[in-house]
Amino acid sequence: MNFSDIAAVSGKRTLFKVVNPARTRLILESLDDQKKKMIVTMRDKVSILSEISIYTVDSEGSVPLEDVMKKTHQEFNGDTDLDKNSSPEELKSFLKFILPKYDENRVYVSDIRKLVQWYGQIVARVPELLQEKKEKIKKEEQE
Repeated sequence: MNFSDIAAVSGKRTLFKVVNPARTRLILESLDDQKKKMIVTMRDKVSILSEISIYTVDSEGSVPLEDVMKKTHQEFNGDTDLDKNSSPEELKSFLKFILPKYDENRVYVSDIRKLVQWYGQIVARVPELLQEKKEKIKKEEQE
């Protein structure tokens, strides 16, 4: 599984695994313990995590969400000590630490809150997404 296999649906708190992509619809399965399946169509607002970036003020203009998540994991190893009730100042400080050149005018507190929630779900359900490729190869060789 990789970041292109994980989706977020507007209005839903949990992340979803893409089970069956098709031209006009997607079958998704929740990453929580319930493993509920749902069908979404083109009318639903669905975002694939590999297609999401965070705005920056440097020449690149943005950084892929996957890179931000992996850097978060390197720094915090699964425990950011933040949640949906964290103050805006704490959330901004957290992102400033992870991504010093993030665009404070275009990245909202609600976006940072989603980042923290998604990171927590990924750590809990699919932590292998956050491992560097070298670590994955080593793990596969040991098995």
